[in-house]
Amino acid sequence: MQNQKNCYENVWILSGTSDGPALANKLLELNYTVFASVVTHRAGNSYVKNPKLHIITGKLSNEDEIIQFIQKNKIQFVIDATHPFALIISQNLNKACKLINKPLLVFERKPSIRKENNFNYISSLKGIKNIDLENKNILLAIGSRFLNETASYYISCGANLFTRVLPTHESISKAFGSCIKNSNIAILEPSKTKESLLEKTLCDFWRIDYVLCRESGSYSQKNWERIIFGSNMKLFLVKRPELKYNNASVFYQYDTLVDHITRKY
Repeated sequence: MQNQKNCYENVWILSGTSDGPALANKLLELNYTVFASVVTHRAGNSYVKNPKLHIITGKLSNEDEIIQFIQKNKIQFVIDATHPFALIISQNLNKACKLINKPLLVFERKPSIRKENNFNYISSLKGIKNIDLENKNILLAIGSRFLNETASYYISCGANLFTRVLPTHESISKAFGSCIKNSNIAILEPSKTKESLLEKTLCDFWRIDYVLCRESGSYSQKNWERIIFGSNMKLFLVKRPELKYNNASVFYQYDTLVDHITRKY
């Protein structure tokens, strides 16, 4: 049963994935006041409107800004549900919460190690090594931030590059401003069904040999895994970076995290 004191508990969630809205909904149902930080307005629109929900849009530059926000808004505990590759913000949260002795709760998507022959784990976006890439068709499903840099590297290796990016202004601008041919760019949301028909159709149409994506635990990763399994294609997964937390508890399931919160705060 929800304790009445939670009416006055302020929680801060930082997330750029679907985990943020899911956790926010659970905490709002328990009468917590939720501050949710997102980088884009598009991410903020994923949250259900609620008088006890406050959306903050924009990047946080350093741990000083984090500390100021926590103190100004009387935050009782912080939830880091950011993207697994958003290393800088997670490092800053870790430092800031440690400095002011504020509880930091980390939600991570549990990695699932695949051992199929056509699944390969690499350490970086440029980690496809010791393979002849001449005239190979590589689909980059890595987002837009490092798209041009990554594509340029594999083009220099003799490969043909393709990409699928999200239908946002930033992603589209970066994709069409990259060294990838315009005809080799698809603008699509990830499939939300197990058939992954959109991704499969792209791979068939472009005759893809290799798919490169990041181990984010997202719908996108799972779609590529389903398509690659049992096919002649190979999947190269960039391992998520490891971060050592000094002042945090790590959780892999929503209910476990929420149960911990209701018992302690």
